[in-house]
Amino acid sequence: MLKHQLIHPKINEVLARAGHHARILIADGNYPVSTKKGPHAEVVSLNLSPGVVTVAQALRALLSAVPVDRVNTMGIPADDPYAQQGEPPVWAEYRRLITDAGFKLKLEPIPKWDFYEAVNSPDHVLTIQTGDQALWANVLLTMGCRTD
Repeated sequence: MLKHQLIHPKINEVLARAGHHARILIADGNYPVSTKKGPHAEVVSLNLSPGVVTVAQALRALLSAVPVDRVNTMGIPADDPYAQQGEPPVWAEYRRLITDAGFKLKLEPIPKWDFYEAVNSPDHVLTIQTGDQALWANVLLTMGCRTD
């Protein structure tokens, strides 16, 4: 019986095979999952309907299950109309989840096109496709090492 919050069998299977530096993308409902992924990445679709499941819900479960070295979001290009509105509200929720999970990590945006390149890495092992409708809600986790 698992003690963490992540109970999805396929996601647990992929994470069990992953190691240090492996990348996990939690994609919002707008992310082009079929074309923007690493060559070894598996896709698990949790996009039941618009807004279900959210990136934050998936992030909470993952943070309970694996060590994490880095948490990145997709940065908003300066010429994007959304950039004038400031930081997406969902990023504050991600920071709270990271802290609540006991991690002392910063949420670090990667410029949009560099984010796609980071996902295109051979280290990208898993994409969790959500139905999240929040804009700029994508999160890329880099796994750390187990130390206990």
